[in-house]
Amino acid sequence: MTLKSSKVVALEARLAKCSNVITLGVRPNWNDYPADQRRMIMEAGRIYYPSRFYAGLFHTLGLKIFPSVDNYRYAQDKIAQTALFQLAGIDHPFTRVFYGKRQQESIPDHFELPLVAKVARGSAMGRGVFLIRNLRQLRRYCKGRHVAYIQEYLPVDRDLRVVIIGRRVVLAYWRIAAPGEFRSNVARGARISFDDVPARALELALEVAGTCRWNDVGIDLCCYRDRFYVLEANMKYGRQGFIQAGLDYHELMEELIRDGTI
Repeated sequence: MTLKSSKVVALEARLAKCSNVITLGVRPNWNDYPADQRRMIMEAGRIYYPSRFYAGLFHTLGLKIFPSVDNYRYAQDKIAQTALFQLAGIDHPFTRVFYGKRQQESIPDHFELPLVAKVARGSAMGRGVFLIRNLRQLRRYCKGRHVAYIQEYLPVDRDLRVVIIGRRVVLAYWRIAAPGEFRSNVARGARISFDDVPARALELALEVAGTCRWNDVGIDLCCYRDRFYVLEANMKYGRQGFIQAGLDYHELMEELIRDGTI
């Protein structure tokens, strides 16, 4: 395969439909790539979506990648994200992690009911997120679970998804929870609204992305008592918001690559 000068190299399939990208795939062993593809990768000005595995390796060798290695470090890891928010002084709902049965027995000492309990790693689209209303539900959540990720419950009916690519906001919208549903995920029936998105929320999202060195991320925020809280960061954000906004995701990415934004 010969790389045309107008095209860039990607490993993961995220940009496979972009006309100015050659996607090589993620191979488990470096030597599984043919010699010409290995050379293509090593000589690329930037390697797009290198995968969690190769991102760290390329970063160590000083190769330019997109998104950042920090995008991969914190993807789908609520524990690491919470620790980072706390260290950086970013407004985040009060959250604690409890390891093992003995620590988990102390959860009621730290939280009032109702509270939110989550699967700490790997969950998405609202899966693994539970509203705990009583001690019986809390015991059921903790049963057989070594790690309990517990967060204060903020009674809001919507959150704000802010998608940042490079260093700019490309999309922002409210996700309004379905009736009777406390989760604001579109996969759980939430309604998307582009109305009255506050500028200060966009500024906060950009500030958080810069602090955390995330350059391809959907940051979720909520507003409670006139104060914005960062809920979490999604590096594998959905595309439904793009569709409803009339944006072609792949055309957007082609443009951002062409103009050097990413």
